[in-house]
Amino acid sequence: MASILIVYHSQTGNTEKMAEAVAEGARGVAGIEVEMKPVAQTTPDDMLEPDGIIMGSPVYFGTCAAELKSLIDQSVVHFGKLEGKVGGAFTTSGAPHGGNETTVLDILKALMIHGMIVKGSSSANHYGAIAVGDPDDEALSQAEAYGKDIAELVAKLFGS
Repeated sequence: MASILIVYHSQTGNTEKMAEAVAEGARGVAGIEVEMKPVAQTTPDDMLEPDGIIMGSPVYFGTCAAELKSLIDQSVVHFGKLEGKVGGAFTTSGAPHGGNETTVLDILKALMIHGMIVKGSSSANHYGAIAVGDPDDEALSQAEAYGKDIAELVAKLFGS
């Protein structure tokens, strides 16, 4: 069975709510197993097994939380071993122009440097799911759709 790891940091609970919505969307795709883990409970070794990795973070000073960046930095021990996996990113911020896109792009750049496949979207939230403040129904719906979109690609590439 194809699998996705959703790893996230959440200080206030907003990013965790988004992670849950992303996971719900991914779980709706047949043949996909989803694991959600807070970054504090995630090691670089956890990134080896899944076929897809989706990372989520609040925006801190226009980029991801230090906790997520630390995992990304530590993942260098597996450089070249994540090649071909599917990657994605989502964020939460405190303001409409609080750095959601810069944060998503920073995470996606790291995943692409690992050789991962990143899928964009021609509809809203081209780079990944975002929320401003406590995720409202629209943000959660978009996060769920994002999870489904990533999971469908994982299923196409890695499903049986």
